Amino acid sequence: MNDAEPPPSGRLQTLLRSLRPDLTPWRSSRDFRLLWLSGCVTSLGSFLTYVAVPMQIKELTGSSVAVGLVGAFELVPLVVFGLWGGALADALDRRRLVLFSEAALGLLSGVLLLNALLPTPVLWPVYLVAALVAAADGLQRPALDSLTPRIVPHDQLTAAFALNSLYRNAGSVAGPALAGVVVAFAGVQTAYALDVLTFAASLVLLARIRAVPPPTGADKPSVQAVLTGVRYAWSRKDLLGTYAVDLVAMLFAFPVAVFPFLASELDADWALGLMYSASAVGALAVSVTSGWASRVHRLGRMLVAAALGWGAAMALAGLTASVWAVLLCLALAGGADQISGIARSTMWNQSIPDEVRGRMAGVELLSYSLGPQLGQVRAGGMAGLVGVRASVWVGGVACVAGVLALVAALPALLAYDDRTDPHAAAVRAEHERAAADRAEADRAAVEAAKAEAAAPATQK
Repeated sequence: MNDAEPPPSGRLQTLLRSLRPDLTPWRSSRDFRLLWLSGCVTSLGSFLTYVAVPMQIKELTGSSVAVGLVGAFELVPLVVFGLWGGALADALDRRRLVLFSEAALGLLSGVLLLNALLPTPVLWPVYLVAALVAAADGLQRPALDSLTPRIVPHDQLTAAFALNSLYRNAGSVAGPALAGVVVAFAGVQTAYALDVLTFAASLVLLARIRAVPPPTGADKPSVQAVLTGVRYAWSRKDLLGTYAVDLVAMLFAFPVAVFPFLASELDADWALGLMYSASAVGALAVSVTSGWASRVHRLGRMLVAAALGWGAAMALAGLTASVWAVLLCLALAGGADQISGIARSTMWNQSIPDEVRGRMAGVELLSYSLGPQLGQVRAGGMAGLVGVRASVWVGGVACVAGVLALVAALPALLAYDDRTDPHAAAVRAEHERAAADRAEADRAAVEAAKAEAAAPATQK
């Protein structure tokens, strides 16, 4: 064996270190730790309400149509307030905007709790709260998504997104199962009450984050400011490619709506719950082994490869007749989607100027919210025409074809490299200037404190 070559045990340790999550943002940023913990708590509570609301509507009406109407009430507020929330995030203190919208979401959960405690709960407040929650979420998400680049160093953004994904994916696996147990054994009232408590805990954590004021000369919130953000997105063909690829992938290869029918065709109704959670399991597996992602620079290629993997896995899921093979394909698809999400988020955060970051987060909210909803319509409609399994595999093939077409139409996406991209370089320099300014301010504050402490002694 070559003396310079590490022994097999050393190579294994190196491999394991490269796979485990990069905890640098957690160690280096107190505000990121607070934001991460707040997200963990809120995620748990949100899944409780996510399961409790359709269950309560089912109990009140016995109608699947009534349950499906929740999405219709949520769609328009999410679109309108998502765009407006982006403009607000660029003009106001992002931490304060997140804090206020979190308080509003907690109050809305309190309304659901009060309604559930009535001797005869009423249906219309549930729909009203669903619409208001979508509006509050639309206001919060752009500020929340654009907060991380202000509290995490530029070179740690990939690791920060992977850590955020870790708790989101873990919540997606465990949250619905826990919520189902709570709702089944303790009722929707208990689920709503626990959600209110998680919002209270989250508010305590968010209140401890330092202020994040808007950039100097920030645009005032207006329709013109929203349009400025949209024009910026259109001018960046690499960013446009990330939005378009995600939209195409979800439109053609998001067959969640037909899972109950797919399980029946495979004579595996028992596996329906596993189908819903399989993609989250795959995404979680990528999250806990995401250390390698911080060393990838050609993020456009990473995103495209992951999107192609998502489509291919969904196509295989539709072609196989084994439920276990379907579950494996769904898990692989979830892993590919997580890799795509890491690439997308890193490109957005490391190359979008802070003065338009909130508005871009609003555009992103639309791209990853509309795609899944349209994808469910596509999957259900095509299943009625060509059959369930054909709907799944044809959608996967269409996803692969659509992504390849977008790559040909938007070559800037494949060319993106964070080491040479001018937008990423400008944002990196902006981060370095801000860090230097903060260090200088902290140093001046320390010197002033020392001088003030020494003054009485000198006078004596």
